[in-house]
Amino acid sequence: MISVNKVTRKYGDVAAVDDVSFAIAPREIVGLLGHNGAGKTTIMKMITGYLEPTSGTITVNGTDVAVDRRLIQRQIGYLPENCPVYPEMTVYAYLDYAAALHGLDPAQRPRAIASAIARTELADKANRPIATLSRGYRQRTGVAQAILHDPAILILDEPTNGLDPNQIQQMRGLIRTLAEKATVIVSTHILQEVQAVCDRVIILKDGKVALDSRLDALNREARLQVDVDATPDVALPFFGALAAVASVEQARNGAARGAGHTYSLALADGPVPHEVAALVAGAVHAQGWRLYALGFATRTLESVFAEISGQ
Repeated sequence: MISVNKVTRKYGDVAAVDDVSFAIAPREIVGLLGHNGAGKTTIMKMITGYLEPTSGTITVNGTDVAVDRRLIQRQIGYLPENCPVYPEMTVYAYLDYAAALHGLDPAQRPRAIASAIARTELADKANRPIATLSRGYRQRTGVAQAILHDPAILILDEPTNGLDPNQIQQMRGLIRTLAEKATVIVSTHILQEVQAVCDRVIILKDGKVALDSRLDALNREARLQVDVDATPDVALPFFGALAAVASVEQARNGAARGAGHTYSLALADGPVPHEVAALVAGAVHAQGWRLYALGFATRTLESVFAEISGQ
């Protein structure tokens, strides 16, 4: 549905987004994760047609954003960061105004507004001025605006920014409900938000894609940690030469009880992980090294993000 192909966006000599490519399928919930300034908001603005890429192409359902921006914008619901609304208007009046901007026929607006209010649970706030609402209800009002025209794509920029824990839980539930009918892109710098609602994560660093993975695949990905008394100059080439090992690196977290050196082994596809562990233990014994510890360390989003941030 959405294809971003070799997209770069520069501000002068600074590349906010640098040669980024990814594709998003219908009804996926994708989290754009990265520190502030990583390029998340810039990418979303380019998908919506608000910004033009310096180079590269973005297509939605086969249509290039640069060719027919208006057609694509009619398919997108967008909640910008900080939820810009008109505080002096009531919720209903604001949504009626937004419906007009979306181009909804006047005869269709009451039903569309009622549906958006119901889906965002704003019924008891509909006639209240937005200025009197809590931050959570203002965010809900922004989401209601974004879904008025029943878009096929929903883009939410920091949707839980400034919300309290209860409001965050409510927003997560709302996003899951909206994803039943739409493709959802959630931009955030908070790991827990991606873990709570997303099917897939794209991690950005310095304007580039550092990781693109489904969360279930990421959670299944395990590494074998080996603590031995062999030094890196000997152990790294030894472990790297084993047929069942795809790659090896010295772990940053040190060995068990301060003994020896810790190595993290990425396993090759095919062999049963526990069989590989037995083979590695046997190989270490054959070398005459002391084996202090051997076990699997499952990669999590938090550990992967820490690795990427530390690079």
